[in-house]
Amino acid sequence: MNFPFYIARRYLFSKKSTHAINLISAVSVVGVATATMALVVTLSVFNGFHDLVASFFTSFDPQIKITPVKGKTVPADDPVLTAIKQLPEVEVAMESIEDQALAIYRDRQSMVVIKGVEDNFSLLTHFNEILYPDAGTSTQLHAGNLEYGIPGIRLAQMLGTGAYWQGYLHIYAPEREGQLDMTDPESAFTADSLLSTAEVFNVSQSKYDRYYIVTSIAFARNLFGQQGMLSSLELRLKPGCDFEGAKKKMRDIAGEKYKVLDRYEQQADTYKIMKIEKLIAYVFLTFILMVACFNIIGSLSMLIIDKKEDVMTLRNLGASKKQISSIFMFEGRMIAAAGAVLGILLGLLLCWIQQTFGVVTLGRSSGAFVVDAYPVSVHFWDIVIIFITVIAVGWIAVWYPIRHLSKRLLGD
Repeated sequence: MNFPFYIARRYLFSKKSTHAINLISAVSVVGVATATMALVVTLSVFNGFHDLVASFFTSFDPQIKITPVKGKTVPADDPVLTAIKQLPEVEVAMESIEDQALAIYRDRQSMVVIKGVEDNFSLLTHFNEILYPDAGTSTQLHAGNLEYGIPGIRLAQMLGTGAYWQGYLHIYAPEREGQLDMTDPESAFTADSLLSTAEVFNVSQSKYDRYYIVTSIAFARNLFGQQGMLSSLELRLKPGCDFEGAKKKMRDIAGEKYKVLDRYEQQADTYKIMKIEKLIAYVFLTFILMVACFNIIGSLSMLIIDKKEDVMTLRNLGASKKQISSIFMFEGRMIAAAGAVLGILLGLLLCWIQQTFGVVTLGRSSGAFVVDAYPVSVHFWDIVIIFITVIAVGWIAVWYPIRHLSKRLLGD
């Protein structure tokens, strides 16, 4: 057995001549454990919000979205896109046209994003699951010459349409070619109208709920003058296929002409902000952990003074200065390790309680938020990083004080 470790272990659990030393050691463990527990809980809550937001986008965003690198639209019959559609991993492929327009209903108006989709849109995403009232089956966006639209829930509130509007929702888009005639401004716009399906969608994300109207791709192409064109090719892959491998194949085929984006890359800004917030929380809590480790320094300082006679005895028995310094180094490291393990266990327990019972709520009124309680998701690698962080901070924190005190006690 390692001699310094053996002595350090005995010092950790043995009674000291001064009871305060045992108390300070216990406080040191509790301080490190508390900071560790805070790291586990806080990062798990950030993970919970991350997964919650991802579930919202999953209902609207496709698994894979292919968009042109240059320009807004490309020909729908581009051989590159045809080759991607024909990959064996692709189960559903849908063309889409998406652009901005002006929506007017009675005396209200708003800038909107028109998203024209094909009839298989409900097969591509979980769109039917976010419709209100619940559609149950696929919603028809066109019937003969009639075109229908489904607005986001907040856009419906802004325009005053509700889930069902009477008459027409008028849509205006600027002409792509020609000059503006100031004597007849309306000639600069293409106008068309949508009927109501008596439904709205609710993604619980302002980006979609406030601005988007989902309609047929034929309506969007006519409105924007984009016959035979698409702004994105949206795909769903077959269950069980190699997702990353399929994405790599698509990128090889697309080359530099198209961007191949998964769900996270489609919402890169949102996820980047969430990662930065999580990183900042991690950094701040690590500073708190460093402060907690000062208790270990105080505990070791008093232990060195208390064991001064033992140190002289060990020196007389032939122990080297390095071995004696290692005894107190191991002591500090064991306190840090004990705090890390205890803190992680307590943090996991609190996360389980929150996941199971939702003890900490987001608001007093039920239904005021998307979820009633703080979401929690424990990620294995977060726990590993937290453990490494606590051990590293604890070990670094005790290195200099032990080295300095050992020199004073044992000489150079």
